[in-house]
Amino acid sequence: MGFGQLHPNLRIRIVVGSVQRFLHIMVMPLMTLYLANRYGVALAGVLMLLVGVFDVVGTLLGGHLSDHRGRRPILLAGEFVVALAYALMAVAALPSVDVALLVYVGFVASSMAASLATPANDAMIVDVTDPDIRKFVYTINYWAINLALACGVLLGAFLYTDYFPHLLAAVALGSVAVFVVTLVWISETAPQLDAQEDRGVGSYLRNFFGGYQLVLRDKIFAALLLAATLRMALEVQINYYVNVRVSEEMPEQRLFSIGSFDATFSGVEVLGILRAENTLLIVLLTFLVLGVLKKLDDRPRLYAGVLLFTAGTMVLGVSNSAWVLIAAMFVITVGELLNVPVQQAMLADMVPEKSRTRYMAVFNLNVRMALLIASLLLTVGSVLRPWGMAALYGVFGLVIMLAYRPVLRARNARLAAEPQQPKQAEPTAG
Repeated sequence: MGFGQLHPNLRIRIVVGSVQRFLHIMVMPLMTLYLANRYGVALAGVLMLLVGVFDVVGTLLGGHLSDHRGRRPILLAGEFVVALAYALMAVAALPSVDVALLVYVGFVASSMAASLATPANDAMIVDVTDPDIRKFVYTINYWAINLALACGVLLGAFLYTDYFPHLLAAVALGSVAVFVVTLVWISETAPQLDAQEDRGVGSYLRNFFGGYQLVLRDKIFAALLLAATLRMALEVQINYYVNVRVSEEMPEQRLFSIGSFDATFSGVEVLGILRAENTLLIVLLTFLVLGVLKKLDDRPRLYAGVLLFTAGTMVLGVSNSAWVLIAAMFVITVGELLNVPVQQAMLADMVPEKSRTRYMAVFNLNVRMALLIASLLLTVGSVLRPWGMAALYGVFGLVIMLAYRPVLRARNARLAAEPQQPKQAEPTAG
């Protein structure tokens, strides 16, 4: 099976999802700069924190509604509001209008609407895939998203200073195209809709909180959520503790020389190289890793991935050698490629059909929780020495592996109990 043989919804959602990430990442990092220029750094931080709060609300609301009303209506509603919100931002950012508050309101609306649609999108991928091809699907999706993020960050940075309103208008048009594609070509995939009726606010709130209470009582899911959260907390250390430590401690050093030219970099510049290396390696190595490891059992692949990215992050926490850090980032990236598709496939295999988007909504909060942990580790890092932080990263890696153990057992038991389906052809990227 190749990409062209996947379910039409799946092919479209992978492409559309990468386009959405491309559009969003062009604007998201720039909004912090925009708000800081207009309102000052302190207030900008508060405003971006509020965006995060609305994102959480949108995610949980989208998870409930998608199980209750179906995937397609929530996707359409979210994508329609995103397009309108970016159009509002583009108009408000015009020099002749220039209302920063409206730009911010539009950004809040677009971010919350995108979060509303995210659980439905994630659940739709699970709806139309069989367990034996999920690692392949998630590998492609991971590659496409990273490629989109890399391109979006670069393009947005170049256009921000002189063409910010034009950039917003282009994102609005791209969002309209995404909405039209979903409207015309995406069909409903929910295998079973929640039959409960919400009669009044009280009934709705009971159903809302009751559904999520059942999710949070699932101990196997909680173990997977813990592992994903701690893994993400390690992944984002390059933007938190490692970022500060390397920027302050690493002396300017020469990486290589060509004739009389010395390639000398500061700590801040090395951090930029590391981030670019991570993205480039994901784009270049994803399908190589998929091909080499497609016969490897999930358990050793998962544990090897945890060991690699934990060890690499520990090195980032202590080393001030540019070449050592570059080698560590290579190790971290390989660990990610081993781990992430398997983790996503385990989630897809474990969530029950009836509450699929609720589970996806709660799982998506692992990023928010990881950022909170990373912020706390930044404070801890002001007290602990680098070797202490590296040891703490090692503890995180150990907890991740311990958390994966019951998930792997439960997943294997569940798959063994299911009726055997005819084996599909081995998927390829072609």
